[in-house]
Formats: sequence, structure tokens, C-alpha cells
Amino acid sequence: MIWYIARRLLQMIPVFLGATLIIYLLTFYTSGDPILTLAGDKPISPAVEQRLREQYNLDKPVLVQWLIYLGNVVTLDLGVGFNGRSISEQIAQAFPTTFKLALIAVAVETTFGVIAGVIAGLRKGTFIDTTLLMLSLLLIATPTFVIGFVAQFVLGVKLGIAPINVGRDPSWENLLVPGFVLGAVSFAYVLRLTRTSIAETVPSDHVRTATAKGLSRGGVVSRHILRNSLIPVVTFIGADLGALMGGAIVTERIFNVPGIGTLLFKSINDGESPLVVSLVTLMVIIFLLSNLVVDLLYGVLDPRIRYGK
Repeated sequence: MIWYIARRLLQMIPVFLGATLIIYLLTFYTSGDPILTLAGDKPISPAVEQRLREQYNLDKPVLVQWLIYLGNVVTLDLGVGFNGRSISEQIAQAFPTTFKLALIAVAVETTFGVIAGVIAGLRKGTFIDTTLLMLSLLLIATPTFVIGFVAQFVLGVKLGIAPINVGRDPSWENLLVPGFVLGAVSFAYVLRLTRTSIAETVPSDHVRTATAKGLSRGGVVSRHILRNSLIPVVTFIGADLGALMGGAIVTERIFNVPGIGTLLFKSINDGESPLVVSLVTLMVIIFLLSNLVVDLLYGVLDPRIRYGK
């Protein structure tokens, strides 16, 4: 197991290097001259411009800038943004909120999506199955910002059971509604994936054999149907964690959540290129680590993968 994890970590290194290089090049070549953006409409003297370029390593070739940035990532010292604030401190302040929001969204999509998918898959073709499929299709077809505004208006304005705006230092309770909104579309995909996997596994030979041996319905479902059906679902959820961190921009803006999404949106508007690169790099790291966890879970769900067969 240790050697497998080490091998997977080594495989992530070229992926991480390639992703960060692409992010760095795209950010700094498409956002224009950051020094002129920083100055805005105010005139800037050549001496001040040169000093700022040296401070942010903009006087060096782009590949050298990238290598310096990688060194900063390794030491966890990402330097100072154009606003004069430490990038590491800004991320450290915003990350816990978005991480809690993403955990709530993953819990929603995993718990409710798997349960609804199992019910639909075991009752394929019935009224319950059709209703759940229609609900999932409705959620997939509805943009996240529409779901967010509807939830905000109904739960916050009309019923008054949830805060309209989360504000600073939000608690888990204040993040429940934004978390449900963030995980709504993913819940629909998990439901459909689980339902399809369950429906395909039910007629399998090993399921019929287990039933013929006299196993209870619950035992057959939990040991022989659900366990074999969860691999594609786990794959989706693992990849979705990184996507939720990035997709939180819309949800955080609607509910005024001070997280990574809000910080990324503000940094893009302000032309904070170093902060944008650091935030996207963080999402890449989260995506790679979540996929590593998914690979380890494969062995738990399927003994053939665990023993390399």
C-alpha cells in the first residue's frame, strides 16, 4: 500500500508541473501587463515601474518566473499580492470556509444521491423511478444561480429559516443552504449514476446466486449489489470535489460567503495575477489528492483491485 501511494504521488508530479505551467502562462499572457493594471489611470514613473517589476520578478523570463513560483509553492510562501497582502494569509483565511461548504455539498450528493439512486435502481420502471429521474433531470437543466436565488428567496425571505447572507466567519449551520445549493446538480448526477449501476447489477449471476442461497434482501443489496455498483459513483464524487471548490464561485457570490470562490472572483476583477495563479494551483492540488483517495477506495470496494487481479 505504501509503495502504491508513493508511485501514485510520483505520477502526480508531472501532472502538477504541467498544469501549473499552463495556468501560469495563460494567466500572465492573457491578463495584460500587471504593472499597468496595478497603476490603473494613475501615471507611474519608470523608476517605480522598474522597482515593482523586480519585486514581482516580472523582469525575468516567464519560465524563470514559473520556477521561482514553484519554489514558493514548495516552501508554502507564495509571496505578496499586488494589494500588498500576503497571498498565503489570504488563502488561509478563505480556504476553511470553502472547504466546509464543499464538504456539505459532497455529503448531500453522496448521502441523498446514493439513497435515491438505490431506490430508483431497485424499482426500475416504476412511478418512483420515473419521478426521481425527472427530478434529477430538472436539477441538471436548472443553472446553479437559479437554484441559489430560489433557495435564498424561499428559505431566507419568505420563510425566514435561513440567513440570506452568510457574512464573515460562517458556522456550519449558516453554510447548510449554500452547501445544498452547491451540491444540488451533483446530487442529480450521483442519483443517475447509482440508479444505472444498480439496475445493471441486479440481474447479475452473483446476485441471483446470493438470493438463491437465502440471503436477506438487505444483505444482497448491501453486500452484492451496492458495493459492486459504487465504483463509478466514487469516481465521480472524487473528481467532483475539486470541481466543487472551483464551482463555489457562483454559490458564494449569491450567499456572500467569504471563501475561495469569492476571493478568486475578486482577484480576477482586480487583476491580481499572483493570487489567481495560487488559487487555481490550490484547486489542482485538491483535485490530484481527491483522485488519489478515489484510487485507494477502489481497493476497498473491489477486492480484485486490492490484490492486483
